[in-house]
Amino acid sequence: MQIFRGILLALFVTGPVLAQEVSVDEGSDLYRTYCWQCHGFEATGDGPMAEMLAIRTPDLTKLAGENGGVFPIDLIAEQIDGRSQLLAHGGEMPIFGAVFETDQQIAVALPNGQPMMVGLPLANLLAFLESIQSE
Repeated sequence: MQIFRGILLALFVTGPVLAQEVSVDEGSDLYRTYCWQCHGFEATGDGPMAEMLAIRTPDLTKLAGENGGVFPIDLIAEQIDGRSQLLAHGGEMPIFGAVFETDQQIAVALPNGQPMMVGLPLANLLAFLESIQSE
């Protein structure tokens, strides 16, 4: 499996042009801080808060497998940053949605090759999520 096959970075930042590096390690840190309580330490959907949710918490290691082998970076980004409202998240994640907002925007390539602008923290989290996909 090629890590980052869906995250081809254009490395652009809004405002002054500064190259930014996406970090799987920083994405892992964000996951361990903000996501594991619902999605589980291993991202398999079995976090301690999962049983309290109205919908089944997805296994984040199977996102690509459930999408024909392609990591659905656009759908995942839209659920995390609130562009697509998800019942459990209440739109933008109400508790920590602002963590993923930043002036440092970076272009990530969607499966169709089109760029999508996201904050650098979200790009890091997406890189981590793609890196943990099971075959």
